[in-house]
Amino acid sequence: MEPPSPGGIASAGSTHKFHPCDEAVIATNDDASDCKRCAVRLGYWKDDYIGYFVRNQERKAPEINRGYFARVKGVEMCVEKFLKKTSGNCQIINLGCGFDTLYFRLRDTAHQVKNFIELDFPTVTARKCYTIKRNKALLARIHDEDGEVRLSPTDLHGPSYHLMGVDLRNLDEVDSKLQQAEVDYSLPTIFLAECVLVYIEAQNCRNLLKWIAQKFQAAVFVNYEQVNMNDRFGDVMLNNLRGRGCSLAGVESCLSLETQRNRFKDSGWTGARAWDMVQVYESISAAERQRIERLEMLDEGELLLQLFQHYCLVVAWLGVTFQDIDITVEELMSSLNID
Repeated sequence: MEPPSPGGIASAGSTHKFHPCDEAVIATNDDASDCKRCAVRLGYWKDDYIGYFVRNQERKAPEINRGYFARVKGVEMCVEKFLKKTSGNCQIINLGCGFDTLYFRLRDTAHQVKNFIELDFPTVTARKCYTIKRNKALLARIHDEDGEVRLSPTDLHGPSYHLMGVDLRNLDEVDSKLQQAEVDYSLPTIFLAECVLVYIEAQNCRNLLKWIAQKFQAAVFVNYEQVNMNDRFGDVMLNNLRGRGCSLAGVESCLSLETQRNRFKDSGWTGARAWDMVQVYESISAAERQRIERLEMLDEGELLLQLFQHYCLVVAWLGVTFQDIDITVEELMSSLNID
């Protein structure tokens, strides 16, 4: 079963008490990173940087690899449309970033952004900072001739890249960290979250989404996580996660595509759309799907279908500028190095 990905929620040293399931949520970063590393090694998409963060060589089931392909492709289709609309005059804020490598891959493309901010548990960002610090190929992407790179055990600041440990439940702390990252609340901003909000208690999640809606003038939120969790397959997924110590505190928003959309609309966002991963996968060009389907034989198509039906992609927006960002595939393949 496809494991969830990192969620940046709390830290032992933050003003909020350390939650009992936070350790288990932190461990999901390693699961997701291992899965992405496996899929990349098999040729599902191109990522020259994930290997710096993950050494694991364990092979995952074909359903997992195909699921991660759809997830990465779906998120990046939305990112690319946002970048084209803003011509790079924008910010990216990656919530619960884990070992995601999007910043480094973007640096190898024509797409450039004014500011790229990543937030997660301090224990996760500490490991990411350490890996970046000891690998010249990563540092070289952050450093430029005009600016220095500043490092602390959990935070890293470059000219246009900021990685920081923070508790997303503490909005004063989030605000303080974003100011350290020289955030511009008036600049078009895209928020990314992959299996993050589901780990945050409903009220704290509403507070976070309302706060973003009040602070930012023009924004998009791309959210990937569970859906249709009120059926038998969803129960099995929930029990598996509980067995690993993860209680899905925000699962009430994961009951349907409608509850996923309403989570944003009820928090002051102008609008939201949602698709299950069956729809996302079908929006990928036929040529690209055929390419990856030749990489591995799928013994049990039913399991992949069930996984796709229990994960979704949500796009929410503030204002009207970005209301047409969706997953309808364009003729041109993605230029974000996942072709």
